[in-house]
This record gives sequence, structure tokens and C-alpha cells, in this order.
Amino acid sequence: MDFLALLCAKLTTFGELLTPDTDLDAPVPSCGDWTFYDLVDHVGRGNLWVVTAVTELRGDGEGEPGPKDPESLREWYETTADAVVTALSADEDQQAWTFTRTMPRTVGFWRRRRAHETIVHLWDAQNALGTAEPLDPDLAADGIDEVFELFAPRMIHRGLAVEPEVALRLRATDTDTTWTYGPDEPVAELAGAASDLLLALWARKSGAEAEFTWDGDRAAGARVLAGPLVP
Repeated sequence: MDFLALLCAKLTTFGELLTPDTDLDAPVPSCGDWTFYDLVDHVGRGNLWVVTAVTELRGDGEGEPGPKDPESLREWYETTADAVVTALSADEDQQAWTFTRTMPRTVGFWRRRRAHETIVHLWDAQNALGTAEPLDPDLAADGIDEVFELFAPRMIHRGLAVEPEVALRLRATDTDTTWTYGPDEPVAELAGAASDLLLALWARKSGAEAEFTWDGDRAAGARVLAGPLVP
């Protein structure tokens, strides 16, 4: 999967949502009390954070907040997008600072991580504007892999979640892929499109929504899903 090309495309699509008429005070329902400005600022400063991680091998370089008017904010955002794509165009095996020691500390790590960060926040922005589209199934499936490889164990390690007492199986109906999280045999299964499953893991959707089907001990499975599995 060409994560750099995907990242470049999704960053461009995100930027195109910013127009002179964009209401920066509009709420973003999937991100708590964030406004549209908060979301754009988060993505842009996250881009700058990754630039510092790659070019200076440190994790404290988020930069200054973005400007507060739509046209200047878009210019600022596009500058951050260009900067992160340039930084991540380095050899994928090049050393980089990362926030985890369980995966390679390389540019390649950030290509994948930043691509998934951007697709979820692009969905947040589109959802706020009433134009949300399903995520690409294969990309969403890889995002689910990332949650279980990286974030769920990290949440436990940081003391922000506990080990699940039972196992939940997720089944993507459009990619014929399954994941099991927790000990022993699954006590429940949650099935749905890969896009919907990833959004559920990132707390953008509820397992109670109509696009999902449950089998087994739904209450126990819902507790595993609630985690929290991600920051």
C-alpha cells in the first residue's frame, strides 16, 4: 500500500474543504466539543509535529496555532501539508522519532500513521459538513490492523485501559477479514463494513448502529469495544 501517495491525496481533499465561506465555529460532532477550526488546527499542527519527528528526531515540534480566518487558515494548512509530504518523501527506512518502541522507528512508520490519522479526520470534517463518505475498504482494514497492533496495547501500557477479560471478534463483511482482540475464544462477534468497523474503533460510530450485526454475548463484546482502544 502506497501510504505516501494516499497521504498526499487525502491531505489535498481535506484542504479543499476549506473555502472562504467555511464556518470555522461550526461544531464537529465526532470530535467532542471541537469546532471546524480546532480540527483543521489539529491536523495542521500534527503535520508539523511529524516533520520535526522526521527531520529533527524529537517529538515536541507542533508549531504555532493556525490563523483564525478561512483563507489564511487554508494557506497555513497547505504549507503544513506540503511540509509533511516533503519530510515523508525520505527513504522509508530512515530513522525517525516515534511515540512507540514496539514498531520500527522510521519514516515508513509515519507514512502509515499519518495516512490513517488523516483519513479519520477527513471523515470527521466531511461528517461535520454532511458529506461523509465511506473509507476505502482495504485502507480501513489496515487501519484496524494498526489499532490492534499499536494503539490498544499502548492504551493498556499507559494505564488508560485494562486488558479485556474476554475476546471480541470483528468481521469485515466487504474484505472477508477478521480480527480477534482479547483472551481465548471470542464470546461475541461484531460484523460490518471495514470502514464502519474502523470508525467504531475510533469512537466515531456506535456498535449499536444499524450498519452492524452482533452475534454471541453482545453486552460483553460491547464492553471490549468500549476499551478505550485508542487515545
